[in-house]
Amino acid sequence: MRSCNQSSVSEFLLLGLPIQPERQGIYYALFLGMYLSTVLGNLLIILLIRLDSRLHTPMYFFLSHLALTDISFSTVTAPKMLINMQIHSQSISYAGCISQVYFFLFFADIDSFLLTSMAYDRYVAICHPLHYTTIMSQSLCFLLVIMSWVLSFASALLHTLLLTRLSFCGENTLAHFFCDLSALLKLSSSDTTINELVILTVGVVVITLPFICILVSYGHIGATILRVPSTKGICKALSTCGSHLTVVSLYYGAIIGLYFFPSLSNSNDKDVIVAVLYTLVTPMLNPFIYSLRNRDMKGALGNILSRRTLSP
Repeated sequence: MRSCNQSSVSEFLLLGLPIQPERQGIYYALFLGMYLSTVLGNLLIILLIRLDSRLHTPMYFFLSHLALTDISFSTVTAPKMLINMQIHSQSISYAGCISQVYFFLFFADIDSFLLTSMAYDRYVAICHPLHYTTIMSQSLCFLLVIMSWVLSFASALLHTLLLTRLSFCGENTLAHFFCDLSALLKLSSSDTTINELVILTVGVVVITLPFICILVSYGHIGATILRVPSTKGICKALSTCGSHLTVVSLYYGAIIGLYFFPSLSNSNDKDVIVAVLYTLVTPMLNPFIYSLRNRDMKGALGNILSRRTLSP
């Protein structure tokens, strides 16, 4: 560990997005609109699932939790970024920064586990349709969600506790719009070997293994469809799995682009842009993906709108 002759920092400075000052107003309006769309769109999904009894199935049970997680995930970073853009401030307190790291990791991990649970649900529905209600029981669905929350809580807490043991002296500027764990490790004046080892190990559990499970699930789904090829069967599978596959592609595509294909140019700018993709864009698109590509969701929305029209 390097010696620290200066007092530890009490706040960090977030440089924000790599945009020109004269365009701050345009981007502020854009990101505000995206955040409000995320909140309202996902709240609509939760409301539709709660009000329509036909959507009280395992698939939509997981989807309602995913929608709640997406709202929380965006709320961890977007409001602070928007406030800083509006008041032209870059500061965030040490406690606020640590809290942001914890909740960012927490909700990101829940997203990964919920997408895996949804993939398993689709696998059972298509590959074992006769046993679907038996396998995907209410108790199993609750267990999968509880496990998602518990594992995510443990993972985020471990990273956060290891982060708090590090020293930060002198340099306190983060080239990001939120407190990113990897960016903080680069600023630390302490030895971060243990932190990096835990990131690698826990990353396998919360990112790599779930992604492999999703691939295996869809591999079995594809094999089942090809075994009895029919236009009706393929269309049914696409309508059942298309929305989920699109969301999975957006979520893991951003992660793969960030961590497995490093930029040859300005890596900091690339990291920030990709972070915007999975913290703001993906949560905003999820409601549109599930609403536009899902017949049940569109039907539920139509029923509620027609009910309101007919009511005196």
